[in-house]
Amino acid sequence: MAAKTDVKKVVLAYSGGLDTSVILKWLQVEYDCEVVTFTADLGQGEELEPARRKAERAGVKEIYIEDLREEFVREFVFPMFRANAVYEGLYLLGTSIARPLIAKRLVEIAEKTGADAIAHGATGKGNDQVRFELNAYALNPDIRVIAPWREWDLNSREKLIAWAEKHQIEIPKDKRGEAPFSVDANLLHTSSEGKVLEDPAEPAPSYVFQRTVDPESAPDEPEIVEIGFDRGDAISIDGKPYSPAMLLTKLNEYGYKHGVGRLDLVENRFVGMKSRGIYETPGGTILLAAHRGIEQITLDRGAMHLKDELMPRYAELIYNGFWFSPEREMLQAAIDKSQEHVSGTVKVKLYKGSANVVGRASERTIYSLAHVTFEEDMVYDQKDAEGFIKLNALRLKLLARRNKNAESKG
Repeated sequence: MAAKTDVKKVVLAYSGGLDTSVILKWLQVEYDCEVVTFTADLGQGEELEPARRKAERAGVKEIYIEDLREEFVREFVFPMFRANAVYEGLYLLGTSIARPLIAKRLVEIAEKTGADAIAHGATGKGNDQVRFELNAYALNPDIRVIAPWREWDLNSREKLIAWAEKHQIEIPKDKRGEAPFSVDANLLHTSSEGKVLEDPAEPAPSYVFQRTVDPESAPDEPEIVEIGFDRGDAISIDGKPYSPAMLLTKLNEYGYKHGVGRLDLVENRFVGMKSRGIYETPGGTILLAAHRGIEQITLDRGAMHLKDELMPRYAELIYNGFWFSPEREMLQAAIDKSQEHVSGTVKVKLYKGSANVVGRASERTIYSLAHVTFEEDMVYDQKDAEGFIKLNALRLKLLARRNKNAESKG
């Protein structure tokens, strides 16, 4: 392992909160290095200029604050939704899909500024340390990664605050008290974990939810939204075109209003433990339902079923931090090929926490009313089914005779 003295400049993923404010100063003290800060706007809904001012007061000369919302949705969220990716049957991967973009920009800024290393504030217990570092190494095999939580002994909030006070780091009054839970947010979702949520037997307090109204308090009248798709990506709502980030923002508003997208999940972390999280993915939940709706009439059975077989593997790769791996890219190529004709419109009914497809239409449809009608038709000879059934039953009949003969012989 290289010595600390080998590090002259570090790019830090910086939010301006307690953890990363301590990390910034800790890097300056322990590594005696220059720190470059990088703060990404991924739609977390927080004011970012205070982070700039705090970095300036900490003596940071190179400060990067970037609005990455459009790139986030266009290049990461939308490709994932083409796959209908869901981890362990429920989780829409809102935190997981944000990490490769942050890692990508950390590496790019390090190269631009001549930094020797990058640093992040993920703990040694979680998935994010793996995601940041695997994605960073995939882009630059020689990059050095500093993970303070795996090096220091500031393993409690009290120790962090004491260290901050010792080094004259400003701590807002509302940050001094013990946080009831931790939150990670971006345009796709919010994730709440820890403290009051750690006992999976106890229901989450109502104050945990931030992106959705209580479904029981949602409007008593349902609302139908029509989402337009082109080659698997959502492009419009009720006929009005939107950019990727603005479309997801609009769907989030609909989801918030109707209490759509709440999830209470105990998941298997990549590092080996189980954890309980409360997720809110309002727009994403609507988008997933709509995307599956348009696929129902535009995807061939073989392609659809193969996609569903590949999806758990694809979702696991994203969850575990392998976005930039060759296997994810191979799967993406197959998924994108399947989306060539996935265009049209889908109507989704929103009502008290639910998002249900109630209509779908496409010029590329392979749904044939002439074939499925219960009325008289001229395109399907029902007698053909007899031979189809006999051929498919042949092996079953041979097995049954074999087994029957074996039983009779004792």
